[in-house]
Amino acid sequence: MNKTIAMAAVILAAGVGGWFVMVGDGPADAPTATRTGAAIVDVVVPASFSDNAQIGQRAYQANCAKCHGANAAGQDGVAPPLVHKIYEPGHHGDESFQRAAALGVRAHHWPFGDMAPVEGLNRADVTMIVAYVRELQRANGIN
Repeated sequence: MNKTIAMAAVILAAGVGGWFVMVGDGPADAPTATRTGAAIVDVVVPASFSDNAQIGQRAYQANCAKCHGANAAGQDGVAPPLVHKIYEPGHHGDESFQRAAALGVRAHHWPFGDMAPVEGLNRADVTMIVAYVRELQRANGIN
């Protein structure tokens, strides 16, 4: 009986641990960090941003960075990186970002739980944030 309980505990711990490890195969992918809040991916930041992306960067820092981390690198145990192949334009188009900010989104790619709507952002704000994220993505080989 004790062996059965011990084995079940090991299997449960391995399953839960595996749930939080996400390893990709793109240039911006890296194993998750082991500390809550640590960046999930390493992000190459371009030397400069377009005017729209600069506006978006400020809006991102004010509204998104607390969860999605600096430079959209994600935060372990908090929220996913936006500089990731999952969010490439062909998979999550710009309207996906608009809908996520306005309506929230149910968790479907990552184990962080649902995202609540972001209060105080309008479509123009999100358009600028998307410009910033897309320029970060391109700098990291995500097109």
